[in-house]
Amino acid sequence: MRIAIAADHAGFDMKKHVKERLQTWGHSVEDYGVHDTRSADYADFGRPAAQAVAYGKADRGILIDGAGVAMSIVANRIPFVRAVVCNEAYMAEMARSHNDANVLCLGGRMIGVQMVDRILETFLNTEFEGGRHERRIAKIEE
Repeated sequence: MRIAIAADHAGFDMKKHVKERLQTWGHSVEDYGVHDTRSADYADFGRPAAQAVAYGKADRGILIDGAGVAMSIVANRIPFVRAVVCNEAYMAEMARSHNDANVLCLGGRMIGVQMVDRILETFLNTEFEGGRHERRIAKIEE
């Protein structure tokens, strides 16, 4: 899977872990920054990564800031992006199976690496159920 990843300074350490884990699992990762812990504006990095998903350059996106919220706000401003903040695996499962979420937002200051690994695995491996959910997604995209 092609995955776009980005973080601000608060998500930098978590992004390093996530990127390494994704590559270990055999995914192709395009890193949109940041590349250190100097203060950075989340929109400068989250927007291009989310646009990569919207434009088909990436299959999924993963955005990381302190709580995950700011990146989700930025990503959800882009048409055809359905970004969700997930703090545990069941949220990721429901976001994928019912909402066909294509961007995962994580809080680098909120959850540990073991939970992140479970969330990532669930987000990447859960299929969209379709059916009645397709009608609901279509209403979002109108």
